[in-house]
Parts: sequence; structure tokens; C-alpha cells
Amino acid sequence: MQYRLLGNSGLAVSELCLGTMTFGNTTDEQDSLRMVDRFVELGGNFLDTANVYVGGRSEEIVGKAIRSRRSELIVATKVRFPTAAHPNGGGLSRKHIMDSIDASLTRLGTDYIDLYQVHTWDKATPIEETLRALDDLITSGKVRYIGCSNFYAWHLMKALAVSDARHYARFVSIQQQYSLVSREMDRELMELCLEENIAVIPWAPIGGGFLSDRYGTTYPTEGRLANPNGGESSWAVRGSERNFAIRDAVQKAAKELGRSTSQVALRWLIQCKGITSPIFGARTLEQFEDNMGAIGWEMPESVWANLDEASELPSEYPKRFIKKFSRGLND
Repeated sequence: MQYRLLGNSGLAVSELCLGTMTFGNTTDEQDSLRMVDRFVELGGNFLDTANVYVGGRSEEIVGKAIRSRRSELIVATKVRFPTAAHPNGGGLSRKHIMDSIDASLTRLGTDYIDLYQVHTWDKATPIEETLRALDDLITSGKVRYIGCSNFYAWHLMKALAVSDARHYARFVSIQQQYSLVSREMDRELMELCLEENIAVIPWAPIGGGFLSDRYGTTYPTEGRLANPNGGESSWAVRGSERNFAIRDAVQKAAKELGRSTSQVALRWLIQCKGITSPIFGARTLEQFEDNMGAIGWEMPESVWANLDEASELPSEYPKRFIKKFSRGLND
């Protein structure tokens, strides 16, 4: 396992992050704890959860997993989505943040969170209020670093500008969907993250399972892709002609390298410029072991480039316009 700094910070995190959304849901507590043990054994130190995963059950299991080794692990969780039915039970107001941090700390059984992330933008709350509350959490010692998730590029840039102007703590990371079949970040957000040294922590790095060996070309009858309400990880989103072509390229690379398609999809991400630590999840210990096979080897540059070309977005305005009139210096 290799380690990377989390954006513009001195915090070292493993090149893979163990996502725990399945803990207490499709993965029972015993297997969840075994996954964490094995992850740490292989050098992993970065765990991601959220206060809404399985109604808080995920945080509780993570808390049990980290109890005897808290200082050696980096724990990330999130706030934003509703955790109660009353009007202030969700969002990024100071009230909801302060209520949520204490509830998460209790479930996790710890007195601090390494990376506290806003789960998505909250249009109803001024970003100044949110950032002040987060800055206060850092000052109080309840939080060490802050990050964001599911943002537009302008959301992130506005937040960074407010932090700089008011001397608040800055977001050091963004948790965003990014994979061979979901490269929307490349339009603007990735370049912003590179410019501002923001760590990118991709979620759904295997396309919600689409790039694994599990699915064919017809509508699945089980798994996340079979769920009509599966959101980003639904067949309606994933099962496009373009994505099938990308998956064909992944399967070809996997055969050439003697690897599983999941390992190839994860390895491609690990070697992408600007990517810090892809978040992978697993329902079973077998899936977990397969995903961990993405570490400890290098994908040949030619194979990486072929996958990059097969999955890159079409040339779009204004990127193609700006490139056309590049000065050819540091562009």
C-alpha cells in the first residue's frame, strides 16, 4: 500500500479508502469488522462513512472497528442529509452541523473526526454560515480537517474564496463520483482541484459495479444496478452504448494483464493525475479481497492510455476553444 497527502495538508492517507456504506446493511457486523482488520493488515488507514448510512449503523460499526487503534486510522464521515423529520433535521445550518457532529462522535465512540465532509451543497444556507461552523469545529478539536462532496466547480471555488477572505479553514478534499464511466469532473472540476491542490476521493470507482465481472449487457435482476431507484448506480444511468464500449476496453485490459475488471478499473484511477484515494465498498469478503488486488502493481502506460482514450469525454466548448488558442507555454 502506498500513501498520499490529503490535498494541501500533511495528512497521509492510503491509496485506497475503504467505504463502509454496506456495513450493517448488505454486510453484517462480523464481516464488516473482518474487512477493516484485513484492510489495516494490508496497510490501509483511510475509512469513509456518513451519518445517514444505514441510519447511523455504519458509523457505529466503524466505531467498534477503530476502538483499539484510533490514532493510526483516518476516519471520514459526512453531514447534510436529513437525520430527523423536523425542519432543522437536515441541511448545512450551524444548528444541524452542531447537532450532527455530536451524534456522529457518539456513534463512532471517539472524541474527534479526522475528515468531516459536507455531503452536498445546501442552497438554503449561506456558505459563510456553514464554513464558520466547520471552522469552529476545528478550533474546538472535534474535527481535524474538512472536505466537501457532490459539488459543482463554482460551489467549491466560492467556498475556497470565502474561507480565504474570512480566514476560515479550507476544504482539503472533495468526494465526487469519478470512474471510467463517469468522468464529468474532467469538464471543470478536476482542473480546479489540481490548481487549488484539493484531494480527489472518488466514489463509485467501479461504476456502482458496472465495471465488475458481475453484469452482462441485459437488464440485471439483482444488485444495485437492478434497483430502479438506484440513482447514479442504476441501469438507466449505466447501461448506455458508450459505457458498454468502455467496459469492453476494461475487459480487454483485464485479460491482457491477468487481472479482474474491478482491479483494472481501480488501478486506472489510482494512477490518474490528481486522484488521491478511490473509495471502494464490498458486500462480501470475496469482493473485498478482489478489490484489494488493485494495489501492489503498476498498470503499463500503454494500457492506461488506451483506457483513458476509450473513456475520455468528447471535446467540448469552452475547453476546445481554450486549447485552440493556447500559448503553448505552460498550458
